[in-house]
Amino acid sequence: MNPAKITIVVLDQNSGDLALLSDALSAGGYHVLPATTEAQVLRHVRQEPVNLVVKGFEAGRVDVIALMRKVRALSRDTEFVLCGRGGTIAIAVDAVHQGACDYLVKPVAPIALRGAVQKALERQALVAEDPKLRQSLKRRANPDVFVGTSAAMRAVSETLAEVATTDVPVLVTGESGTGKELVARALHDRSRRQAGPFVAINCAGLTDSLLESELFGHVRGAFTGAINDRPGAFKLAGAGTLFLDEIGDLPPKGQGDLLRILEDGVYRPVGSPESVRADVRIVAATNRDLARLANEGRFRSDLLYRLNIVELFLPPLRDRVEDIPALISSFNTHFCARHDRRPKTFTPEFLAQVALHPWPGNIRQLRNLIERLVVTVRSSTIGVEHAPPLPAMESSSAPKPLLVVSAGMTITEVESLMIRRTLEKVTSQRSEAARLLGLSRRALHYKLKALKLE
Repeated sequence: MNPAKITIVVLDQNSGDLALLSDALSAGGYHVLPATTEAQVLRHVRQEPVNLVVKGFEAGRVDVIALMRKVRALSRDTEFVLCGRGGTIAIAVDAVHQGACDYLVKPVAPIALRGAVQKALERQALVAEDPKLRQSLKRRANPDVFVGTSAAMRAVSETLAEVATTDVPVLVTGESGTGKELVARALHDRSRRQAGPFVAINCAGLTDSLLESELFGHVRGAFTGAINDRPGAFKLAGAGTLFLDEIGDLPPKGQGDLLRILEDGVYRPVGSPESVRADVRIVAATNRDLARLANEGRFRSDLLYRLNIVELFLPPLRDRVEDIPALISSFNTHFCARHDRRPKTFTPEFLAQVALHPWPGNIRQLRNLIERLVVTVRSSTIGVEHAPPLPAMESSSAPKPLLVVSAGMTITEVESLMIRRTLEKVTSQRSEAARLLGLSRRALHYKLKALKLE
């Protein structure tokens, strides 16, 4: 590999660090393009093939992942090496999860920087030569959450396999932390759009003032401060997948705009006189009951029908405890490899206690626990003393009944009470409630209407 033919963009707003990083790579014979702004990086990527971006950043600046997505929308195979100062570890871990190759702590030794660059270039070369390896590396960026034997997850896997190769919109539902974004990424990786970008947008953070620009982009001069053209999420996700997380929090104006795109297939950047055809696959996710929000007038029912062509409900971890050992094994293998640790052994007592834990944070909480234990426990065996403490029990040893039937109640009253308690105490997700009650979703809807429980 001739270093002179390798183009590396070095981005750092600290002029001293920029000079040190650039000089270290130039000394290795690489073609180095320094930059102090994202706009300069994107201009370099548009003008010539860029093998690698070395991104330096400080604590409190969290634009790393956004830059990676913008660059890879233009140059799919460009690798990233991150160089950060104190307080940036969490940002770096998140960025590595999103596909960055390596993270170094400032001040960076030249030999360490050139070693990280060499590793990134080797990975790039392997991926370019082997499309199957490209997909393997994508999957290794996140541990496998589709392991286990529960009927609920088998149903999710089967449905995912059926719809992945289509372009139909998919609505992923479930509590926070159940792995909705991982399912969205799996849909993308197994689709015909796998070579395109995967762009994730958190709808809860889209205010009316930011909405149009974030989703559709804007042209120069569209409003005060618009000094350059800026692509929106639909442009960045072109030929790929657009993941709309927390779709239930999308403002009313955004709901109307999104419905129009789903119906017409076109959108217009802010300030532009011309419409652009959208070429994306939409996957949305929510932890809220959109049907209830629609009944309350807080979510457009016509948009819900468009998004919910296929629904994938992810059960909470407490409802799939039989999968916990397999999930722990998956996380153990993944994080030991990532953090260069020897695989740990988890005792039966540890597994028994975690099975009793309520896991309010679901898979995300379990994953974070295993990663922490892999990194911090020196022993090769992890026992019950490392398990999360169980919550305090109720003062009364007798469990409180969810349903109390009194003498003289009619069948209709019992049925009404059973449905209400299921939705209030067990799950607010209507698809899951219908399954537990032995009904179809449509039958449950009719009963809610007939019993005036809407």
